Amino acid sequence: MTNIAVVYYSSTGTNYKLAKWAEEAAKEAGAEVKLVRVAETAPEEAIAQNPAWKKHLEETKDVPVASNDDLEWADGFIFSVPTRFGNVPAQVKSFLDATGGLWFNGKLVNKVVSAMSSAQNPHGGQEQTITNLYTTMFHWGAIVAAPGYSDQAVFAGGGNPYGTSVTVGQDGNMQEDVEAAVRHQAKRTVDIASRIHSK
Repeated sequence: MTNIAVVYYSSTGTNYKLAKWAEEAAKEAGAEVKLVRVAETAPEEAIAQNPAWKKHLEETKDVPVASNDDLEWADGFIFSVPTRFGNVPAQVKSFLDATGGLWFNGKLVNKVVSAMSSAQNPHGGQEQTITNLYTTMFHWGAIVAAPGYSDQAVFAGGGNPYGTSVTVGQDGNMQEDVEAAVRHQAKRTVDIASRIHSK
């Protein structure tokens, strides 16, 4: 069985929802799946100023926090993170920076990775965030399983070949219907990981 870690960071819930869809689809594709969240490192006073952030953090407090053990266990990863000025959030950067030991010992070589993102407008840096995340994966020696245009769901979900991305309105609702694109991307990741890590 192929092991997949779905790793997400979400302040108000969008990337959590994307990650849940990916988790479901990866399980449907026959994978053993762990859904884990990147630890929240923002100060409590900052979180308290945004009721949606505080509410989501409380609602997901029982989701396990991602660790290097999860990365070592997995054959493949699906990351879902919001954009921060065209890059990954500081919380995600801290998590990635802590993988040096795994990288040094070659534990991340040939892992299969795919990524998704969100922003508040259609050109808010989603593609840049995904490719910046992939840059770290290239250093790991991982194999990127981008969706490309491998299924009609990619076009219907906005047409991002690097990874599913979504626009989130001021009301917190997703502007594009990306569920099918997320599910296709997750199943594609499982497929490629199973080919590379056939047991």
